[in-house]
Amino acid sequence: MESTKLIKTVVAALEEIKAYDIEVLEVSGITALFDYIIIASADSSRQTRALANNVQEKIKAAGGRVYNQEGEQSGEWVLVDLGDAIVHIMQPTVRDYYNLEALWDEAKTVSATAN
Repeated sequence: MESTKLIKTVVAALEEIKAYDIEVLEVSGITALFDYIIIASADSSRQTRALANNVQEKIKAAGGRVYNQEGEQSGEWVLVDLGDAIVHIMQPTVRDYYNLEALWDEAKTVSATAN
C-alpha cells in the first residue's frame, strides 16, 4: 500500500472512533525498520482496543496488511504493526510517561489530516 494512502487510512480510522492528539512522524531517515510512527490518544482501554481493531479493519479493506498487534489485553497501550507504519494508541498517562515524541524528536512531523 502506498504511504500516503496508508497514513490517510490510519488517521481516518482513528478519527472515526474519536482518537485525539494524533501525530504522524516520518522516521525513514532515522531507522530502516519502518517509515512512519502514528501516535494517538484514547480515554479508556475499551477505546484503545476499538481504535486498534478499526485501524486493522480499514487497512485490510483498503488492501493493506496488518503484521501484528500487541497490548490488547491491558488496553493501556496498543501497538499495531503495519510494516511501513507503526501505530501506537495510548491512554494519556501512558503517553505522557513514555513520551515517544521526544524519543523520535529528530523525526519530521507529517500532517495528520485524513482528508
